[in-house]
Amino acid sequence: MRFLKRLAFVAVILAMSPTLVFAQTQFSADNNQFFFEKEQGTYKLVFYSPDIVEVNFFAQGELTSYDWSHAVVMEPQFPQVNVTEDERYISLDTGNLRVVYEKSRSFFSFYHADRKLFREYNGFEPDEESEGFKVDFRISEYEALMGGGARALGMNRRGHRLELYNRAHYGYQTFSELMNYTLPMVMSSNMYVIHFDNPTTGFLDLDSENDHTITFEAYSGRKTYQVIAGDSWENVISNYTRLTGLQPIPPRWALGNFSSRFGYRSQEEVLHTISRFREENIPVDAIIIDLYWFGQEMKGTMGNLAFDNEMWPDPKAMVEQLEADGVKTVLITEPFILTTSNRWDEAVEAGALAVDSLGNPGTYDFFFGNTGLIDVYNPKGRDWFWGIYQHLVDTYGIHGWWGDLGEPEVHPDWLIHYTGTAREVHNIYGHDWAGLVYNGYREHYPDVRLFNLMRAGYSGSQ
Repeated sequence: MRFLKRLAFVAVILAMSPTLVFAQTQFSADNNQFFFEKEQGTYKLVFYSPDIVEVNFFAQGELTSYDWSHAVVMEPQFPQVNVTEDERYISLDTGNLRVVYEKSRSFFSFYHADRKLFREYNGFEPDEESEGFKVDFRISEYEALMGGGARALGMNRRGHRLELYNRAHYGYQTFSELMNYTLPMVMSSNMYVIHFDNPTTGFLDLDSENDHTITFEAYSGRKTYQVIAGDSWENVISNYTRLTGLQPIPPRWALGNFSSRFGYRSQEEVLHTISRFREENIPVDAIIIDLYWFGQEMKGTMGNLAFDNEMWPDPKAMVEQLEADGVKTVLITEPFILTTSNRWDEAVEAGALAVDSLGNPGTYDFFFGNTGLIDVYNPKGRDWFWGIYQHLVDTYGIHGWWGDLGEPEVHPDWLIHYTGTAREVHNIYGHDWAGLVYNGYREHYPDVRLFNLMRAGYSGSQ
């Protein structure tokens, strides 16, 4: 009897659902922005092109929060979007990409040229494990899933739950789940990309529970993802790089042969090494000088960021001699300033370092010594760090840079940056460090093609 009463109640609810459920979503459009207002918050969809759509979710009171991207450089092109609505669905169609909102279940499905890509499952919701939020999607049974950044996992990464936390893995052989350069994006064999436009630490779950679900989990930040599709692999990749930026043309010498080791300990050794290349008739176009350029010992000198006078008595003459021989000079730099380095007091006085909860320069131990970390988000930190690069270019004629340890190598959660906590900026630290150098060259050396080899980064670092 109780079952029959419950069944009758469900039947009544279903009969009334067009009024009770559908009314919970209010739809509106303003130029190229499409709003779906629900009790939990508002979805805003923006089309960047006929093949790219961005989905934003703002919980109540968050409409202006996290409203910019660290990855996207493309401007929305306002394609013609055909909007249709009936009792069950709202459809947004560019002719290539179609987004269908199902009113009864309040989720979006995505199609490309009538080919179903995937659909939202539970939408954005709080996540206890990450202390932030998550969003998940249902996909088909047989898709291969690629992406997630630099990991030694093979091409198809379906079945893995990938941590999004840039971290070096030394000595790995054929397997590594986590490396220096994580990306919050997945590319499907069904020819689409989902880019989760949030750089905070978290996880990208590629159907680890074998329930045909992709889940993105983030510590905090913007609730945004872009869907990028195409009718060929070339088209998909082209659309993604248009969205996140095309790499500038590198210098011609960057395509040549480099001499590099850990590490050349003196000016004499560098010149001798290049002379041996010439004697053996081996082409060489550049040489990378590792950390011994600023100190004779591996530990205790990181952060000096100046040539050691004893072992490098005339670096300007060395660079000029190498250049006359057709060889460019590349220096390693790191963002760590040890408390034992010659520049520690200078960095503190300049206000260039990330701080602790009391506002003091944050210090901690790692392999190379007791250290602070340059805050590339603080204008004072950016100016101070760029001043060192500019001095090395103007004084010695250095041609290129290797940005090392930029995950950052050790980055305590308690460290506070100008724009947020360590967990909020960790995955974009290398990205924004690269941007610091890139923007410095655009302003001061606009005719120079920059060579800047970074060990860590984020979507759009190219």
